[in-house]
Amino acid sequence: MSVTTDPTDPLPPGLETVLLPRTHDIGGFEVRRALPAKDRQMVGPFIFFDQMGPGEFLTGTGVDVRPHPHIGLSTVTYLFEGEIQHRDSLGTDMSIAPGDVNWMTAGQGIVHSERTAADRRAAPHRLAGIQSWVALPKAHEEARPDFRHHGAASLPVIEDAGTRLRLIAGTGWGMAAPVSVLSDLFYADAILAPGAAVPMPDRHEERAAYVLTGTVEVAGQVFDPGRMLVFRPGDAMSLKAGPQGARLLLLGGATMDGPRFLYWNFVSSSRDRIEQAKQDWARDRFAAPVPGESEWIPLPEKRSVKAQTNTSHG
Repeated sequence: MSVTTDPTDPLPPGLETVLLPRTHDIGGFEVRRALPAKDRQMVGPFIFFDQMGPGEFLTGTGVDVRPHPHIGLSTVTYLFEGEIQHRDSLGTDMSIAPGDVNWMTAGQGIVHSERTAADRRAAPHRLAGIQSWVALPKAHEEARPDFRHHGAASLPVIEDAGTRLRLIAGTGWGMAAPVSVLSDLFYADAILAPGAAVPMPDRHEERAAYVLTGTVEVAGQVFDPGRMLVFRPGDAMSLKAGPQGARLLLLGGATMDGPRFLYWNFVSSSRDRIEQAKQDWARDRFAAPVPGESEWIPLPEKRSVKAQTNTSHG
């Protein structure tokens, strides 16, 4: 058995690539971004994947992401520790706790903020979770904006042979999550006891696993935390936890129906649509304001529109 710590090391059969997240600072809070990456921009419809924390805030401090816009995607917030207060231009005011799902569909345009509520700031507190974006199919890119909250108890769970798997969204492992999605996908949270294993679903074309904690073995090679493992289509694959156990995020779905352009918080199959969204936000004609908010994040300067495509399979 060998330990793989470098993404340039030879990979076992069935594994296409290993992505190492890049570190970003979002206003005093560190995140590790696995998607988009140089070697792989999307996995199925997942075009953005950030690990937030784990981190601790001092008394009186917290997350303060001011109102900002989105088009052409759904945002997915899933926490392991802490809480975030979500407000948006639809009038939503919702707190998300560990194990819950906040699924916001931007479609033709939505504005939202993410903050730590005042009562949580009264004492030191921790925050850890995953934020991801799911690009919308062309037929739904201009859908009406929508927000859905699903409590942890509403999500299906399988417990078997040392593995506890919660399906966050989509279909897989014989389950279907109640979260309404617009494309063929799966997204799951798996906790593995030492030596326990979880199979990757074989029905979905594009598949990946993000190692959150512990180590996992794939075909005789061991992978450390903070790696996104991208698998080849069709191969029967499983991940086995190391001696300390492991926690994984499993994700993927059908290949997108064409490339997507990405600029700041905007995703679209049309470069012109991105330009329109930029102008709408800069000229204050985007969506309704977020109730209870008076701030906003201005349009970034000197940032290019980038095309995002799924790397072809070798």
